[in-house]
Amino acid sequence: MAALKAPVLGGDAKKDATLEAAVFGAELKRHLVHEVVRAELNAHRAGTRGAKTRGLVAGGRAKPWRQKGTGRARQGTIRAPHFTGGGVAFAPGMRSFEVKVNRKARRAALAGALSNHVGNQTLALVDGSAFETPSTKQAIALIDGWGKETPLVVVAHEDEEALIKSFRNLERVLVTVPSELEVAPIVWARSVLVSEAALPLVEGKAS
Repeated sequence: MAALKAPVLGGDAKKDATLEAAVFGAELKRHLVHEVVRAELNAHRAGTRGAKTRGLVAGGRAKPWRQKGTGRARQGTIRAPHFTGGGVAFAPGMRSFEVKVNRKARRAALAGALSNHVGNQTLALVDGSAFETPSTKQAIALIDGWGKETPLVVVAHEDEEALIKSFRNLERVLVTVPSELEVAPIVWARSVLVSEAALPLVEGKAS
């Protein structure tokens, strides 16, 4: 099997870097990717939707009218669901949308998504040392020189502050760090950039 290569952008000379085959040459298992993306999107849902039941609505403590002799149906409170301003029957409350996914499945899905970009030649490495100071202009020139489509995901090391600041204000560009890398952005992206410093951490997360 031929070694997997990815271009390194940002340096003075054109060069390629060797990628770990176990991560960037993995099989894309679509059912696992779907399962993990669904779990990630669910995890971002707040689950704070709610309504007040009859016990939570203010007022209505006293019986609105006497039990007998009025000709009307007996009532115990005006905060019952059938009254205007009353509580909600079977009211929704706080809930969690969390879906459990095994760690092995998460890693396989991430490796498969990254490998798909490698196969499509839409994954490259970026030399973080080329960004000595934050420069959005330099980041735009790098993307234009690479010639790939956006949306773009940039995975940088947490210490590469200049690199992160250079890309983070660009439209249709998402900047993240290896510890927060998820499968959903990789699937969403049309191209992926990984800094050389972040590459070992990405490989560790997907293997």
